[in-house]
Amino acid sequence: MSAPILPYHLGCPSWRDDAWRDYLYPADARPNDYLGLYAQVFNAVEGNTTFYAQPPHSTLQRWAQLMPETFRFTAKFPREVSHEGDLRDNLEAALAFIRLMAPLGQRVSPYWLQLSASFGPQRLAELQFFLREIGVPVAVEVRHQAFFARGDDERQLNRLLHGLNVERICLDPRALFSCTSRDPAVLHAQSKKPRVPLRPAAFTDAPQVRFIGHPQLAENDPFLTPWVDKVASWIEAGKCPYVFLHTANNYQAAALAQHFHQRLSERLPGLAPLPVIPRAPVVEQLGLL
Repeated sequence: MSAPILPYHLGCPSWRDDAWRDYLYPADARPNDYLGLYAQVFNAVEGNTTFYAQPPHSTLQRWAQLMPETFRFTAKFPREVSHEGDLRDNLEAALAFIRLMAPLGQRVSPYWLQLSASFGPQRLAELQFFLREIGVPVAVEVRHQAFFARGDDERQLNRLLHGLNVERICLDPRALFSCTSRDPAVLHAQSKKPRVPLRPAAFTDAPQVRFIGHPQLAENDPFLTPWVDKVASWIEAGKCPYVFLHTANNYQAAALAQHFHQRLSERLPGLAPLPVIPRAPVVEQLGLL
């Protein structure tokens, strides 16, 4: 079984979650099985792991065997590149990272450059140099408040990205911050995720959306509905959006992604359904009479 051919890329921040054996993976699935199973349902995944640690070559080769050619892995540049020092000085480290990811081939597209909240307008010259020299498709996520103020700084950023054919990643944390739960996972996520306004950009043919959801799936619908319409309009315009769904602890991330696709299918009749991985039936054990 392979994932359907979709007019957009859909996925989660990871494929390794034991809790998904409750509803997505077979109950007897092993961690080494997860990627192959995940790639039967979804056609993209956020490459968050590469922000924290660079995988060994052998791991990348194994991933390449399990990921279909049409699968997309949006590998984040390591934090040593994006968060430490001047981007111009880190260009060689970024190029080395790209060479490391070569076994995945075209599956890595675009690379993600996630910038810190301290990366402000005064550093746009660094960003311009980096993007001009890097030589691969890149999408950029900014977190500095000046880039959300609808002033000259934001306009300058948008002109820079648009002119270089670089997408601006849109982070939507509204559903997460609407949650009043005192659950530690929710509080942790709320403390880590930036509370920034929406910027649903489409500077290229591949808009990028990160939706951080409410842990109660039904509570996400008011926030998802505008995205269903937006993503559908992008698809109708011939674009190929990327949509990644999170929840606070990501236990429900795959379920939220499945729900989003169902909502999109209602808006775009004829959209192929996501495959369902067969699960072994529960066998009732009869007691002795």
